Amino acid sequence: MKLSMLWIAILSIVTVTAQNLPQDYLSSEFHKDRREKVRELMSRNSVLVFFANAERNRANDVDYIYHQDPNFYYLTGYKEPNAVLLIFSDMQTDAAGHEYNEMIYVQERNAKEEQWTGKRLGVEGVREQLGFDKVFNGSDFANVPIDFKSFNTVSFFDFENDYRDKRGEADLFDLIKTFKLKANYPSDYDPMKQNLYAMIQSVTPENAENVVKSVRRYLDFYENLKGDEFLTDFVNATDESKRLEVKEKVNLVLASNNLDSRMISEIMATLRETKTPEEMKLLKKAIEISAVGQIEVMKAMHPNMSETEIQGVHEYVYKKYGAEYEGYPSIVGGGNNGCILHYIENNKMEVGNDLILMDLGAEYHGYTADVTRTIPANGKFTLEQKTIYDIVYEAQEAGIKASVVGAEFQAPGKAALKVVEDGLITLGIIEEASEARTYFPHGTSHYLGLDVHDQGTYRPFQANTVITVEPGIYIPEGSDCDEKWWGIAVRIEDDILITDEGPINLSAMAPRTTEAIEGMMKQPSPLDDFQLPKLD
Repeated sequence: MKLSMLWIAILSIVTVTAQNLPQDYLSSEFHKDRREKVRELMSRNSVLVFFANAERNRANDVDYIYHQDPNFYYLTGYKEPNAVLLIFSDMQTDAAGHEYNEMIYVQERNAKEEQWTGKRLGVEGVREQLGFDKVFNGSDFANVPIDFKSFNTVSFFDFENDYRDKRGEADLFDLIKTFKLKANYPSDYDPMKQNLYAMIQSVTPENAENVVKSVRRYLDFYENLKGDEFLTDFVNATDESKRLEVKEKVNLVLASNNLDSRMISEIMATLRETKTPEEMKLLKKAIEISAVGQIEVMKAMHPNMSETEIQGVHEYVYKKYGAEYEGYPSIVGGGNNGCILHYIENNKMEVGNDLILMDLGAEYHGYTADVTRTIPANGKFTLEQKTIYDIVYEAQEAGIKASVVGAEFQAPGKAALKVVEDGLITLGIIEEASEARTYFPHGTSHYLGLDVHDQGTYRPFQANTVITVEPGIYIPEGSDCDEKWWGIAVRIEDDILITDEGPINLSAMAPRTTEAIEGMMKQPSPLDDFQLPKLD
C-alpha cells in the first residue's frame, strides 16, 4: 500500500515536470490551511461567499489578461474565472447524509472553448489538484441546495458591477444573479451603510465619541451618505438618549436581513496581514526580482533613453525570472513627471539630465513587490538633487527604524515626516512644519502581499508583516520656492519585513545612497551593445 502511494506521488511529480511548468506555486495544503483559519474566525452559523474576479474587456473582442481575485486565489489556488466558493462555519449535511464545510463551483470543461482560451481544470482537476471534495460545475449553482435564510450571517464582498453578461449559463453574471436571488439581496443594499449601521449598533457610552468621529468622516467623504437620516441623526445627537433612539432604528434595519460585508473583510484582512513561510518565499522572490531590475536599469541608463525604454528594461528582467505580471502599472517619471505620484504614461522621448523616479514591482506567482529608486539619467547627482535626495534617504532610514513589532501603523510615517519637515525648513523651501505636506503629500507605508496595497487591519505591527516605507519630496515647476529646486522629485521605497528581532529590508540589494547609485551606474550593462535598426 505504501509502495503504491509512493509510485503515485512519483508519477504526479514526473507528470508536472514533463509539462515544464514552474514548481514553486503555493501548495494545495497551503490553501486548505487558509480555509481552516477562516473558519476559526467566523461567527456561529455563518457562511462566507467568494466570487472569482470578472473577465474585463480591453477592446472589441479582446479581453485583458485574466487575473484572479487575490482572496479567491489565497483560499483556493484556482486561477480561472466564473467560479464561486462557499465556506461554512459549521458542518453541513447533504441529501445523502454526507457532511461538508465548504463547496466550490467552477468552469465546466469545454473542448471547443479550451481550443481558444486554454485548458480548464474542471471538476476533476479541482478535486485532484486543489484538494476540494465538494466540487461542482458552475451551471449547478442555479440549484445550489443551500437555504441562505437559515444562517445568522451571510457574508460577502459586495459587487462592483464591473462584470458583463457573457455567453453561457454559468458566467459570473449568472452566478451573482443566482446568489442575489437565493440570498434575498435587496435592490437598495449598500454595504457601506450596513457597516456604519453595525458600528452604531455596537456603540456604548464609553466608545460613543470615537464612533461619532468615524461616522462623521464617512459623511464628510462620501456624498451619497449625507442624505441618510440615521447617520446624520446619529452624528448630530446631543446626548446619549438621542443616540439610543437612532441605535434602536438601526437595529430594526439590520434585523431585516442576514447579509453582511463586514465579517468577510475583517477575516481576510486579519489573515493576509501576516505572512506564512510559504508566502514569504514567493514574496521575497518578487522583491529580489524587482531589486535586480533596478540594478540593471542603473547600469543601462543614459540620457538618450526614453521613459518607455527604461520601463521595458525593468519588465524584461521580470520576465527573464519568470514573473508573470507587473504588480501595478509601472511608473517611470523623468524630471517634472516624477512629481505626478501615479504617472504611468511613461512617454517622454529622452530623459536627458533629469532625475528618473522609477516605482515598479514584479508579481511572482501572485505576490507583488513595490520598489522605488530615483537616479540621475547622466549618472551624477547635481548638488540640489543630492541635497533633496539625502533628506528623503534620512527620512526613510527613520521610517524603517520605526517599523518594529508593537509600533502603531503610522509610526514610520511620523518618523519620516519629521525628517522631511526639518530638512525643508533648513533649506528655506518651507517656513513652517505644516507646509511640508505640500511637497510630501502621501503616506509612507502600506501592507504588501497578494496586492501591492495589501489587506490588513492597521493595528499595531505584528511579526511577519511586510510593509513599504516610501517617503518622497516632489517640487513641481512653478512651486513657491527657489527655482533651483523646481522639477526635482525623489522617492525611495523599500519592502520591509517586520520581525521580533527588528525590521529587515528585503529590497536592500538595490543601491539606495547617492554614492552607491553613482557607483552602480558606472558598471557596464549587457545592453550597452544592443542596437536595433532605425525605423521611419
